[in-house]
Formats: sequence, structure tokens, C-alpha cells
Amino acid sequence: MVKGAIVGTETDPSFKRDCRSFTGYSPCEPFRTCPGCHDYDPVDCEILIINLEGLGDVLRTTAQLPAIKDQHPRSRITWLTRPRARELLEGHPLLDRVMVLETEDLAELSARSFELLLCVDKSPLSGSLAMQINAGEKRGFGVDERGVIIPLGDHARYLYRLGLDDHLKFHKNQLTEPRLLSEALALPYRREPYRLYLPPAPPAGHPRLVGFNTGASPAFPRKALSVDLQEAAIALISRATGEPVLLLGGPEDRHRNEELSRRLGPRVENSPLGEGLMVGAAHVQRCQVVFSGDSLGMHMAIALGKYVVAWFGPTCHQEIDLYDRGLKLLSGLDCAPCWHSRCQRRPACNESLSAGLVAEAVLDCLDASRKALPVTGLRSRWP
Repeated sequence: MVKGAIVGTETDPSFKRDCRSFTGYSPCEPFRTCPGCHDYDPVDCEILIINLEGLGDVLRTTAQLPAIKDQHPRSRITWLTRPRARELLEGHPLLDRVMVLETEDLAELSARSFELLLCVDKSPLSGSLAMQINAGEKRGFGVDERGVIIPLGDHARYLYRLGLDDHLKFHKNQLTEPRLLSEALALPYRREPYRLYLPPAPPAGHPRLVGFNTGASPAFPRKALSVDLQEAAIALISRATGEPVLLLGGPEDRHRNEELSRRLGPRVENSPLGEGLMVGAAHVQRCQVVFSGDSLGMHMAIALGKYVVAWFGPTCHQEIDLYDRGLKLLSGLDCAPCWHSRCQRRPACNESLSAGLVAEAVLDCLDASRKALPVTGLRSRWP
């Protein structure tokens, strides 16, 4: 042997470096060796998904995983996201690994290569990572030498333009976000729903007929209905069902939910806030029907297969697919959608629905859920 030579697995074919379980660090199981292993699972395509922007967007992107696996059945799929989104992805049966935007994972990615890279986000950070990571084929979005976001190929041009043309986005486009993304990534579209897989855990509490997601992102406060409107709608729903409505939300909704609880008393039940995404999702799971604005709570309910009543003011309802398990409520104002975070109009869109319209839609979805019937449609405010 030549002094200083490195004895690698290239000279020992008994090590199956292409196996899904092989790391080169230790046996896959104690006392198990590669020769004669009956669980050899070769990988012929390494795929990286970059999706950093928005927890709801991360959930929605999971709808693409079945199509990716259909195209590349022996692939190994790695997903790069932000640390806060990790738990939304862990446990998904079609994902092999979740990596996060931290030094250790980025250092590892810099040494790896992929056959296919899919960059979902139209953002300078995600696009820059997409351009830096070694991959044979790149789809979705990247950046040019000036740091300007660009589409990576013709398939992504329509979704790229949609972000730059408000008339196209607000009034002409009728495609849902999952379909837009599948086309941008050159994947077959089969209207697969996105899914959230909860870890095994004790029951979160007594099942409830209706959950009411009260808030929205602080960046877009008009996505949440006014407290007065929510109070009136919840009272109608509770009277009709004869049981409390479960108040859902995140840490930013604590004061809102406490106020509703003070006003409504036994007509509502509070779910715990600020205990993590999976705890919040476990309480969404308790409900048959969930009412929500266009928020993470809505996406959680969709991903858990719930019947959903979703209301839309500043955002585009046509981009959301409720998969025939829900109704959409629109404000009816001629200025919507607008994607403005602030508004001087009175009444604003989140004040312009009627409590009766909200309650009627929730009760209709509850009836459909009990009969396991599809339900779909748009409803606007009553005159």
C-alpha cells in the first residue's frame, strides 16, 4: 500500500454508499453490515427543496411531494427551511430530511450536490442559496448577479409575473397557489392536498364541533375580523350547536381571545396559546369545522383535512383551494383584494361581513361534515 493513501469506500464495493440509510458513520443498526442486508434501498436522485418564507407557504408546498415522488420514485428529498417551520415538516412520510437555516446545516449543504433543486420562494435569500448550491438542474426561482429575483426557466415565468402585476394577480388569475407552484416547478398537477402529520400525543381535549381562529399575522391585521363581529358570530354558532366554540390562534391573539372569553363566558373555550405549533395544531384537530381568515390557522385546518370556512378581505381567495371541504366568504368591497397592511376605509373589509353570514356558512359546513359531503362556494356579505 502506498504510504498516505486513503482507503475509501470506492475500493470496497461492499459498502452501499447509495443506500438511503447509509451514513458512513456507524451501522444502520447494531451489528448489521452492508453485505447481505435485505433492507438495501438505493437512491438514484438527490432532491433539495428550498422553502423559507411563511409557515403557511411551507405547509402548502407539501402538496408537491407526491408529484416529486411520482417523477423520481427512488429519490431522497431534503427540505431546507427556517428553524420555526421544522416541526411542520418532520414526520412527513415523503420527506427524508429537514434541514434549517443554521451554520451547521448550511456548511453540510455546501459540500453536497443534488440532481434536482426546487426553489419555491421568490426572495433574495432563497434565490441566492439556490444559485450557490451545487445541483444538476434548478427549477423555481433564483437571483441574477445584481441580486434581482429571476425565474429559473420558462415554467416559472407566469408565477414570477403574477407577483409583479397586480391586475393579473387580483382580477385575472384563477389558478390556485398549489397549481401555480406545480407549474412553476415543472411538476404534474393532480390537486393533491397538502398535509400536516401530528406526532403521537395524548388527546388535546374534548372534541369540539367548531373552532374559531380569531387572529392573523400582525403584518396584515385586516385578515382578522373585528372583535365585535367575531363576538356576534360566535354567539349565533354556540346557540345553534348547543356547545362552546373553541377559540384558536397564536401568541399574538392572547388579548383578543381573553376579551372574547370575557364577553361570551361559557359560550367559548380557550385553547392554550404560545405552547408551540404542534400544540396549536392538536387543538385544530379537535374540531369538525374551523373558521379562519387567510392565515396559518387556515392552512393547518386544510392540511388536517377539516371542513373550513375561510374569509378573505385583503388577500386573493382564488389562490386558496379548500379541496371541496369548505366555503369562502368575501367582504364584497370593490377595493378588495389589495394586500395592503393598513387601510383608512370605513367600514374596512374585516368589519363589513355580517355575523349571520359567518354563522350560516359555519353551520352549513358542519352539516356537510356530518354527512361527509363535499361543499364549495363563494358567499358575500348580506345587504
